Amino acid sequence: MAKAGGGLIWATAEDLARSRPVVLSMYRQILRALNSPALPLGHAARLAKKAECRAIFIFGAEERSLHNIQDLLDAARHTLGLLNRGRLP
Repeated sequence: MAKAGGGLIWATAEDLARSRPVVLSMYRQILRALNSPALPLGHAARLAKKAECRAIFIFGAEERSLHNIQDLLDAARHTLGLLNRGRLP
């Protein structure tokens, strides 16, 4: 494990196990929000947005840096907030 400034920067198995349910929950919430009829999306655009979301989370699933995992969650929370207000990210 690498250390920076006295803190660990790489996720341990325990860190990954702790963040996994949070990441899955955010992924599901974003997919549900994309199904909202309040969003001005046609069927094809909605499927494209879902595919984009899936690709981001699949790429993020390989991440082992604590900082990058936190950044992914922050971006997901921001995106979810926009979607819940009927705006597209």
